[in-house]
Amino acid sequence: MSSEMDALVAAATQKLEALEAALYGLKQVRGRHTTDDGSVSVEVDSNGALVALSLSETVTSRPPAEVGQAIIWACQQAAQDAGEQRSKVVSELNSTFVTPQSGSVAGRAE
Repeated sequence: MSSEMDALVAAATQKLEALEAALYGLKQVRGRHTTDDGSVSVEVDSNGALVALSLSETVTSRPPAEVGQAIIWACQQAAQDAGEQRSKVVSELNSTFVTPQSGSVAGRAE
């Protein structure tokens, strides 16, 4: 192969590896939050979907509406955490598609 073809294949391989790493990274994202009193702990995935919920025994002495609000608040905090992690993964992916010379996205003229 010519040196130009070698460079093209190397660049494509690098981008493919970056995409695979990003997909793996997104699957690993988990947002977690525990309320200050420790009564509610939640875990959400990269989409903000609840995947784990733990309630301490102390929630039985609280009104259901109050417990419900604590769960919702904890889920919001965990989803924000997951969103920040997801943004880091996407930012790393985006950096592999920026050409160092021009700062433009590879394959697009600005």
